[in-house]
Amino acid sequence: MATIEEESISLAQVFDKKSGFNSETGIYHSLVHLSEDDRIPTQPNLDTATYVLSQFPPLDQAESRAALIDSTTHERVTYAQLDRSIRALAAGLYHGLGVKKGDVVFVLSPNSLLYPTICLAVLSIGAVLTTANPLNTVAEIAKQVRDSGAKLAIASPEEMHKLVPTGVPTLVTSYSKEHDNALTIQELVENCDPLCIPVAKPVQSDTAAILYSSGTTGTSKGVVLTHSNFISIMKLLKWSVDVSNAQNDVFLCFIPMFHIYGLAFFALGMFCSGTTIVIMQRFDFQNMLKAIQNYKINNIPAVPPVILGLVKYPGGAYDLSSLRRLGSGAAPLSKEVADGFREKFPWVELRPGYGLTESTGGATYFVSNNQAKARSASSGRLVPCFSAKVVDVETGLTLPPYKQGELWLKSPTIMKEYLGNEEATAATFYSDGWLKTGDLCYIDGDGYLYIVDRIKELIKHKGYQVAPAELEAILLSHPLILDAAVIPVEDEETGQIPMAYVVKASGSDLTEDQVIQFVAEQVASYKKIRRVRFISAIPRSAAGKILRRELLQSNQGVLSKL
Repeated sequence: MATIEEESISLAQVFDKKSGFNSETGIYHSLVHLSEDDRIPTQPNLDTATYVLSQFPPLDQAESRAALIDSTTHERVTYAQLDRSIRALAAGLYHGLGVKKGDVVFVLSPNSLLYPTICLAVLSIGAVLTTANPLNTVAEIAKQVRDSGAKLAIASPEEMHKLVPTGVPTLVTSYSKEHDNALTIQELVENCDPLCIPVAKPVQSDTAAILYSSGTTGTSKGVVLTHSNFISIMKLLKWSVDVSNAQNDVFLCFIPMFHIYGLAFFALGMFCSGTTIVIMQRFDFQNMLKAIQNYKINNIPAVPPVILGLVKYPGGAYDLSSLRRLGSGAAPLSKEVADGFREKFPWVELRPGYGLTESTGGATYFVSNNQAKARSASSGRLVPCFSAKVVDVETGLTLPPYKQGELWLKSPTIMKEYLGNEEATAATFYSDGWLKTGDLCYIDGDGYLYIVDRIKELIKHKGYQVAPAELEAILLSHPLILDAAVIPVEDEETGQIPMAYVVKASGSDLTEDQVIQFVAEQVASYKKIRRVRFISAIPRSAAGKILRRELLQSNQGVLSKL
């Protein structure tokens, strides 16, 4: 049976060599094909943890090479120690607590040295991982526990109280007086033989994780990902990293590991390249700068709000000269912010990418910094093994380069389904495995993807479509605006009008009229901001996405009082 990569090659004999577009099929193909050594493993009995552990450095290097460093405590975990801790916890979960293949394990914790151990131990015994944001409320956690069918929870001491109402048995990551009767991971593994691993190992087609989308515009759904999905994305991630220099790479992890971005990179994938990861428990801008200086960080997978913060950072207090590369994902990065970053940090490669939880975090990538600089509004080209369609939202017809439509994706990283939600699954998948992303985009004549906005978030004004992301990028270019978000407000005469929520610089006397005029000078009349509200912070998900749902609800509350 042909792989997706082989099918892609066979179907693409007549594709345009610049754009990757096949005019006969309407499919865009990746312009990069993997070498034999870089091909995604197809052995059906391979599982995520086995694959990751097989990529660890040789034993003579594993005993000394740091896999993880805590940025606050400076504690180090070598690859050899990580290997032993994964096997010990797997044995403890299986033999000590009776966790078996298919059982769902709920993880509630901030980033920590233990997080990768927990994830890989759970996956190694065929259990299913589901992770949650520590900022979630008790009610939100209870809903996810019920929806996922979790049989066991693993929590940090400060989050354990949120699990008490669920009744799910909970293993705590470390001892605390408040929960002195709770079993800790250390106590669990003390009497377990790390070599005594379960016989019933998972296979590629088995479910590995249930991750919940951020629900920026609606209800969060459980995304079901398989071991094959994770192995595929990790192999592609390893392909994108300079493995020959990996032992000199130091990555900074402040992306939350419960999110697909942090999970795929830092709890799983980067260990396949032998790099060192410096972990921040929670993001703090000053502590990030301090960590870059102290640990000579050269690689940071980041999100747009952090990149914006660096652009607006006055500089001077910390030495950031070690930085070599910044990635950007999880939310769109505007051309204005990208250009501003490159002007301020010309020695740092900035390479944005695009992905979704439903695609296990990946889809597009810039192979070189020169490509990224030349197309600062783009999210890059399709990575190997990916195909795409741009589909007219009204007619359903596939579109050639430069035409805007909905992005559809197909690859071995695409999710299995939405958990227990046949209606949402059917609405998201088209025939033959195409995933409808809900993102409005176009692909140019050289195969580069440009995300316009979420289709559901477009503002309809007098029959025109207005993209909030475009207006937000303009707002962020104002020197007195620290952050901004744009939402639609219902209007009887025009349908909807754009309204801006703005965070202005401390001490600034910026007015509503000045903001409206600033945008009006740069856009067509139908795109003008009509209202402005100043707030202290824009609500965002842990990955940096604007939570427009909260702003819409807040705005409705304000209007109802008028």
